[in-house]
Amino acid sequence: MTTENYAPEISIQSVDFNLADEVALLEKDNAIDGAVVTFTGRVRNKNEGKDVTSLTLEHYPGMTEKSLAKIISQAKERWRIGRVKVIHRVGKLAIGEQIVFVGVTSMHRQDAFAANEFIMDYLKVQAPFWKKENTNQGEQWLAAKTSDENKAAKW
Repeated sequence: MTTENYAPEISIQSVDFNLADEVALLEKDNAIDGAVVTFTGRVRNKNEGKDVTSLTLEHYPGMTEKSLAKIISQAKERWRIGRVKVIHRVGKLAIGEQIVFVGVTSMHRQDAFAANEFIMDYLKVQAPFWKKENTNQGEQWLAAKTSDENKAAKW
């Protein structure tokens, strides 16, 4: 159930995003929502005991956006949320670079927190993105972690 008629924004892009700008867009002329919850994921320098040097992300254009629109629609059916913005970067990213942004507004914080986590859990295990981790030991394609799959299954 939505709190306003606002189409979700989905952006799959290679360029970085500005967190403050994205929050400002969620808040602009939005007098109905009292909560803004955001999540930003970044490339970290270690994973499973290996030193990570970079991360390469690929996607299937068209299919990815359609998949994200579906999960946002499911979130809007489950919680009373207003605006939703999802940005996911693709290409080769360096350590510390931003990968993903999920922003959700709602009249109340509980719905915004739950919907944001739901969307992010989906992105981790089901969205059609492929991640290749580059390390000093070589490159490897990453599969969804069992802990992430278990978390998403609880929804």
